[in-house]
Amino acid sequence: MDPHTGTPAYRPPGAGREPSVEPPASHGHDYLPREPPAHYPPGYEPEPTEQKPLWRRAAGLLAAIGLLLLKFGAKLKGLLLLLPKLKVLTTSASMLVSIGAYSLIWGWRFALGFVILLFIHEIGHVLQLRREGIKASAPMFIPFLGALVAMKEMPKDAAAEARVGLAGPVLGSFGALLPLAIYGLTGEEMFKALAFVGFFLNLFNLLPVLPLDGGRAMSALTPAMWIVGYAGLIALMFVWPNPVLFLVVLLGGFETWRRWKQRKDPESREYHRVRPRTRLAVAAVYIGLAVLLTFGMDATFIEKDFSDV
Repeated sequence: MDPHTGTPAYRPPGAGREPSVEPPASHGHDYLPREPPAHYPPGYEPEPTEQKPLWRRAAGLLAAIGLLLLKFGAKLKGLLLLLPKLKVLTTSASMLVSIGAYSLIWGWRFALGFVILLFIHEIGHVLQLRREGIKASAPMFIPFLGALVAMKEMPKDAAAEARVGLAGPVLGSFGALLPLAIYGLTGEEMFKALAFVGFFLNLFNLLPVLPLDGGRAMSALTPAMWIVGYAGLIALMFVWPNPVLFLVVLLGGFETWRRWKQRKDPESREYHRVRPRTRLAVAAVYIGLAVLLTFGMDATFIEKDFSDV
């Protein structure tokens, strides 16, 4: 009220309140005042920022794989033409079963990587079998026992058998370099462990015992090595007993004994007649693979400290 006239005093809008200050415009962008840094009490840690959903990360990975397939499509054409002849459905079904079985022990990520390493190894055999004109089955995966490609006929000679046997470890060794490269980019130890398993898998297959790949390579060198390798495998089974070694000892025993009895037959002698140059090449690949895989295992070995457990 006006004390002189008794009429209500006029007050402009906003009178009696703190004057509002409009923030200055910043080149057409909204001005956002900076919030003061948060202070947390001792021992309190803020919750981590929310990560992207799993489906978004998976979609990003699939998109990257799709770009790689488009980029290297010409190089993959031969493999894609080969897949329908490999009875893909049977192979993929056994792969899925193996992934599920291994996931119970290692988790699905490591299980997937392990089965892919097995697949690359077996594809090495398949490609060489087709080059040699040998009929064979599609790759089959057996949980906790590995994978195999069954030949429906014997190779024409021991040299062809050795090439087929060594093709798996050769391509499988290159496959083990893939998780090693991913480890170098990400630093995640799971990929280093996968590389170690890949090197070990291919080195184990080089044991000079039938029906392992090393035993087939020995066909072109000296079948007498089968006896040495078989004795060593039996000793290893006592040190490290497991179903895989038992199966190899059982199957290898029958196959070694059958071939050993036939070693003096004319057909067997002709089968094992290999040129010296071919023997030298097989020996060089065999020894070189064994040395490189041993170094690979040593470089990717992860030592765990259980003192604090």
